Amino acid sequence: MGWSRPLRLHLGVLVVASLLCTSMPIIWMAFSQGTDAAVTAGAQQMRQMSLRLIDGYRTTLRQADEAVALASTMPQLVSTPPEDMESKEKLFMEILRNVPDATSVYAGYPDGSYLQVISIVREEVRQVLSAPKEAAFAIRTIARRDRPDVISTLRFLDARTGVVEERAIRDTSFDPRDRPWYRAVVQDGKAVSVGPYVTGTLKAPTLTIAAPMQGNGKVVVGINIHLRTISSLLDAHDISPRARAYIIDGADYLVAHSDSDVMSKLVELWSRNTGGIQATDRNFDTSLAAVNTLRRNPAFATGGSARLELEGERYLVQIAPISVSGLFAGSEAVIVVPLSDLVARANQLLMRNLLVAAGFVIAGVIASVLLSRMVSRSLDQLAQEARRIGDLDIREKGMSHSWITEINTLATALAASRHAIGQFALYVPREVVRRIVNPDGQGIAKAKRQDVTVLFSDIRDFTAISEQHTPEEVVESLSDYFELLNNIAEQHGGTVVQYLGDSIFVMWNAPVEAIEHVQQGCRCALAMKAAVDAMNATNRQSGRPVLFTRFGLHTGPAVVGSFGAASRQQYTAMGDTINVASRLEGLNKEFDTSILVSGPVRDTTADHFDFRSLGPVQLKGRASKVDVWELRGERHAEQTSR
Repeated sequence: MGWSRPLRLHLGVLVVASLLCTSMPIIWMAFSQGTDAAVTAGAQQMRQMSLRLIDGYRTTLRQADEAVALASTMPQLVSTPPEDMESKEKLFMEILRNVPDATSVYAGYPDGSYLQVISIVREEVRQVLSAPKEAAFAIRTIARRDRPDVISTLRFLDARTGVVEERAIRDTSFDPRDRPWYRAVVQDGKAVSVGPYVTGTLKAPTLTIAAPMQGNGKVVVGINIHLRTISSLLDAHDISPRARAYIIDGADYLVAHSDSDVMSKLVELWSRNTGGIQATDRNFDTSLAAVNTLRRNPAFATGGSARLELEGERYLVQIAPISVSGLFAGSEAVIVVPLSDLVARANQLLMRNLLVAAGFVIAGVIASVLLSRMVSRSLDQLAQEARRIGDLDIREKGMSHSWITEINTLATALAASRHAIGQFALYVPREVVRRIVNPDGQGIAKAKRQDVTVLFSDIRDFTAISEQHTPEEVVESLSDYFELLNNIAEQHGGTVVQYLGDSIFVMWNAPVEAIEHVQQGCRCALAMKAAVDAMNATNRQSGRPVLFTRFGLHTGPAVVGSFGAASRQQYTAMGDTINVASRLEGLNKEFDTSILVSGPVRDTTADHFDFRSLGPVQLKGRASKVDVWELRGERHAEQTSR
């Protein structure tokens, strides 16, 4: 045997050597950076934060933009309500499911008709609408405004779109043609962004993306995003507890702010002033004036960072532009962090992380890379061997020698496991073994009720055959017989659960689910009969016993799973379905038939197989009779098509 040493010895030597070679230079480089490096690291973190912020903001708006663009192409939205209401509502609800940040989707029409579908996920939306507890959507409809039978309703739907409640809204003063989003789209003839402004139905500040319908520019479809959704993207506390972030529009007004108090003031102010963003107080953040001055500097046309003096303290400011397909042009994301916080935080990271963790991490990575290269080949072979064992590929495979003792030991253990599982598979259904040794840990579930198709077989006059032939001849014939039936059962997706003397118990739809398990059972029974007939023809010529076989087939519910004591389990099925299949097999003797099936089997597969009715029969041990049919063969394609 070749030279080998324990893995821990190799790993220890490599890790110690790596630490000695790398820790001292890295520690020296960490100390040499100083304050400038701390500020640089802070600025880099701010840039990454701004990118994440912009990406979240842009993703939210882009989803809304794409949803509106898609909706503007849908022909069912062109017609005026109440036409195509069901398809309109389904489309809007699907948009809300795919754009979780949206509060509502709506369409306005040139005759003043209006359709709005509102998501009631937010508690404030639910309170404003006084929505029922089980409601998931609200639908506001205004139609036939100029007719006596005007429609003005508010309906509430549950998550399955079932109607929970419907209210008649007498006030029809709301007119989409007067809303800013409708007027802007009709005026410009293209997709626009509007807001923040206060919505008519929810009375909440919102951002809107709206677009004209293709083919009718006076039909406008729009989507609303609540301002608090935007505010939730602005959390900058990962950089510093005193860091703040906000979004400014092209007119230098606040759109959203990371400070919840400031955001509440903005929402309250917009709720009181229908004029929208122009009512914003510029004094909500003391950095606004300085930031707006920077924004007008051509050097910051594409964003950037700068240091500012604010109220006697120095700050680092990061500005980044935002746009979504030309919408919300001029908006920018701003992050403001006190410089002292960046330096203090960076120094703490240098002292605590760089001096201790950096050396160990880097050394550990290097050691791991080196070690993985040395052991990857042997470990890969072991992994492949384990996968083969999991797939019940129990053929002997040679393993190359490894210089690591533990790997050689594991290879020996896998070889022993392969042999043990191979022997185990001879006594337990193969699919059950596969699930027991499954590396995903699925295993065999506890006994549960499910539909199965069950087949029982039996050899006619087996006792007489045993008397007429030597035990060796009987065992040899029976072994060939069971091997034949077992292979046919597996070929047809069945699981051989048990051998009961000269009988065989086969089951479908457990443990592997099969949609057409009844058809599989019928085909298997026919294939088994044909194979046994062919084997008997050969046995007659060789003088071996002729094994005439009878089959019973039934489908229905049964309890399937592992049964037995805590120390010994058996995978099987129990219930009336199993008993009926066994009784059907025994009835063949009375009717001089080979394959008998129950009424449920015939009803399920009548289009695919030929049956002969034997009428209702009283089975032993059952109170009610069972319809019994003889399975005679499978229909050809042309017969089925008739």
